[in-house]
Amino acid sequence: MRDELFIRGEVPMTKSEVRAVSLSKLELDQDSVLYDIGAGTGSVSIEASRYLAGGRVYAIEKKSEAIALMRANKEKFAAECMEIVEGEAPEALSSLEAPSHVFIGGTSGSMDKVLSLVLKKNPEARIVINTIALESLAEVVSWLKGHSVTAEIVQVQISKGRKAGDYHLMMGQNPVYVVSFGGKRRNIFE
Repeated sequence: MRDELFIRGEVPMTKSEVRAVSLSKLELDQDSVLYDIGAGTGSVSIEASRYLAGGRVYAIEKKSEAIALMRANKEKFAAECMEIVEGEAPEALSSLEAPSHVFIGGTSGSMDKVLSLVLKKNPEARIVINTIALESLAEVVSWLKGHSVTAEIVQVQISKGRKAGDYHLMMGQNPVYVVSFGGKRRNIFE
């Protein structure tokens, strides 16, 4: 889905090209139960909800501005299978049903606790984590090593053309690291 379709504010949003890669790596099924942790504007939740004929999306977010944007986007796109959960992970996850899939866009420094809770609920959950900061990537890689988990790490670098007079220039966006592992098709601890 094009980024300009979403109601936006100052809240970060997973851009369309990165969202496409991330959703592909999630390997969603029609009946998946997806946690979108650090959901922001809800772009991942909204787009994922289009695949989930019999599934559910829990969009977890702690920031009130983001919650308001998510509500507006949920209504705009009639994302009926999306439930907005206001709160901070991992505490906000404890009362939710077990996920089959998890997308992590942000954990505010609680990555280890979030992953521990998710994998306690479902050791076969498919997990996709997006990071921009190298420190966040290092934290994820450290967690993977510490738990002997094999993951795929893809760096996505997007440039978009902008008109400059009679010419077009490619303007680079921040690179995003897409880390994916687990899922019912494979055990992450193998």
